[in-house]
Amino acid sequence: MTLHLRSAHERETRLAVLDMNGTTMTDGGAAERAVERALQERGVQGARLDDALVRSRRSAGLDRSELFATIFAGDVGAAHAASRTFSAAYDAMIADGAIRPIPGAEDTVHVLRDHGLKVCLVTGFGRHTQNSILEALGWMGLADLSLCSEDAGRGRPYPDMILTAVLALDVEDVRDVAVVGDTVADITSGRRAGVGAAFGVLTGANTEDELRAAEADAVVPSIVDVPGLLWPVRTTVLS
Repeated sequence: MTLHLRSAHERETRLAVLDMNGTTMTDGGAAERAVERALQERGVQGARLDDALVRSRRSAGLDRSELFATIFAGDVGAAHAASRTFSAAYDAMIADGAIRPIPGAEDTVHVLRDHGLKVCLVTGFGRHTQNSILEALGWMGLADLSLCSEDAGRGRPYPDMILTAVLALDVEDVRDVAVVGDTVADITSGRRAGVGAAFGVLTGANTEDELRAAEADAVVPSIVDVPGLLWPVRTTVLS
């Protein structure tokens, strides 16, 4: 594993902004199944459905409502209806046990906070869905803050959620923030925000080459490896 850390990371990290699906937890593909159901219920079939699902996979990390707005361009009602169907279907899958933590993720959050960092969990899902995930995992209160796109105004790849976390948690300099995620959108949002470090993990959507092309400072197998990037040698999280 080769690391290419930027000089900006030499600053002391005070806030870790952690993506959820694919980084700290996994849904076993439930989100994509919910997208497919939402599209089918709006009459999307055949080649159009296949194209839409490819677009969905390529938009990993982005706000799902923005995905539907793109697919149903010009038909706001259809986009909103699809978004509601997605949320209902995904919530049902959460209730059926689709959500699992990435091994070691919860311990990693504790390690970060024990070292004095503030932690924010972010997602491209809506607020209700994010809360459902946190409740299913028993993670309500695990982090200092949780944010979704609607809390900040715009979702990834825009920097809004990161900047909202900086303001909400009284972090003086965005260069003291580390972003961790499994998607190009995660890394891009961090770069646009001006964070000191953006780390990619390989437990989700994008490959190491894709994450490096998005200017990740380092790409590691899992979130459990992140403390070792921040504090080399001293810290190990058991998965």
